[in-house]
Amino acid sequence: MTRSRTLSAAARPSCRTSFILATMAVIAFFMLSMIAHAADDKDRGLSDEDMACLKCHAKPDLEKTLGNGKKLSLYIGTKTFAGSVHGKEGCEGCHAEIDAKTHGKEKTSLESKRELSLSMMETCRDCHKKTVKQYEDSVHAALVQEGSKKAPLCSDCHDPHATQSSKDAPAHTDTVICQKCHESIDKAYTASVHGQAGDDALVCADCHHTHNVKAASLGDNMKKECISCHRDTATTHATWLPNTQRHLEAISCPACHSPGAKRRVNLRLYDGMTQQQASDKVGVPQFIKLAPGADANAAGLDSRALWSMLQDFNRDGAKEKTVLRGRLEVRTGIEAHQLAKKEQALKDCDTCHREGAESFQSVTISIAGPDGRPLRRDAGKGVLNSIESIESVSGFYALGSTRIKLLDTLLALTVAAGILLPGAHLTAKWLSRRARDKHEAVKDSSETSRPDSDMLN
Repeated sequence: MTRSRTLSAAARPSCRTSFILATMAVIAFFMLSMIAHAADDKDRGLSDEDMACLKCHAKPDLEKTLGNGKKLSLYIGTKTFAGSVHGKEGCEGCHAEIDAKTHGKEKTSLESKRELSLSMMETCRDCHKKTVKQYEDSVHAALVQEGSKKAPLCSDCHDPHATQSSKDAPAHTDTVICQKCHESIDKAYTASVHGQAGDDALVCADCHHTHNVKAASLGDNMKKECISCHRDTATTHATWLPNTQRHLEAISCPACHSPGAKRRVNLRLYDGMTQQQASDKVGVPQFIKLAPGADANAAGLDSRALWSMLQDFNRDGAKEKTVLRGRLEVRTGIEAHQLAKKEQALKDCDTCHREGAESFQSVTISIAGPDGRPLRRDAGKGVLNSIESIESVSGFYALGSTRIKLLDTLLALTVAAGILLPGAHLTAKWLSRRARDKHEAVKDSSETSRPDSDMLN
C-alpha cells in the first residue's frame, strides 16, 4: 500500500509537466498559425492599416442597424478581400474619408443599403471612369434616374470587397447576376437552343453587353447581334425565302425562330432625315403628349387618329417627314428568348400570308423613349386596311402579302392604270390616224390655193 502511494505521488509531477508542455505546444501552434496568417496577408498586400480595420470587420457578427430597420452586415473576410482586385488598393483606397480615431466610436446615420451604394458610385468613378460612363448611358442608369429601387448599381453586381478579375471569375458569373432581376427571361433562355448549347452557350453579356446595356427593341440592335454570329443569314434564307431582303428588314428574328410566340405588327416612328428610329427627347415628350390626345377614348388609335398624329409630328418646320415603318415582332421579352432549333423555325408562308392571319390582329404604334425603351400605344388593326395608312405602311406592305384587301385593290388599280392608260392612248392615236391625215391634207391644200400676198401687191 505504502509503495503504491509513493508511486502515485511520484507520477503526479510527471503528468502535470506533460500537461503544461502540451498546453504550451498548442499555444505555440496557434501563435505560429497567426504569424503565418499575418505573413500570408502581408504577401497578399494587406498593410498594417488594413489589418487594423479587419481586426473588427473580420468578425462575422459585425453589423449596423439602418434607418429603415434592416441590418447591414459589416463583415469582410480577410482572405476574400486580400484576394480581390481591390485588395491591393487597401481600405483607404475607397474609404479615405473615414477618420480612424473616431470611426466606430461615433454613431452615423444611414437610411438603407441602397443609399450607401448610391453614395459610393462616385468612388467607383475615380478608377473606372470609362466603365461608369458606359453605365450612365445604359438603360439601367436611366431606370435609376427615374427613381427605380431595383435597377442595378455597381455594388449590386460587384461585391466591392470580393471582386475578382474577369479572368479569374467563375464561368457564367454575369448570367447569375442577371438572374436576380430577370428570372423569367433567364428560365426562357435556359430552355432555348442557345441555353442548351453546353459549353458554347451564350451568356447575357454576349448579346446585351455588360455595362452599356441598351433597350433591346431600339433600332436593329438585336438583329445586328444575331447576324454577328449568323453571318450567312441572307445567303441561307435566300435559298428558300422569296424577297429575302424585305423579309429580313421587316421581321424580327424571334418572330420566326420562336415558333410558339404571339406576334404583332409594330409600326415604329422613323426620322426621315437620319433614317433612324425616332425618339422622344428629354423635356419634349411629343409622343406622350400627342398619342393620348389622338386616342382620347383609349380604344386604340384608328387610321384617322394616326394620320392626324403624323401631321402633328411633321409640323414646326420639320425638314424631313416622320414616317412609320412596320415590323413583325414577338410581344414579350420572354418570347424573344425562347429561340428554338432552326429545324423548328416557321417556314410556312400561310402563317402570315393569309387573310385574317393572327399576326396582323395586334397592332401597336411606338417610338423610342429618351433612354431607348419603347413608348407604345395600341392601335386598331384597321390602320393596316385604311386609305389614310397607305403611306404609313409603304415600307412594310407588298401586294398580296398581307391580305389587306383595300390596299391590294388600290395597288392593283394603280398598276392597271399605269399599263392601260398608255395603251388606251396609243390605241386612240392609231384609230384617229385617218382623220388626222385627212385633216392635215385639207390644211395643206388650203394653204396652197391661198393667193400670194406679194403677187397681189
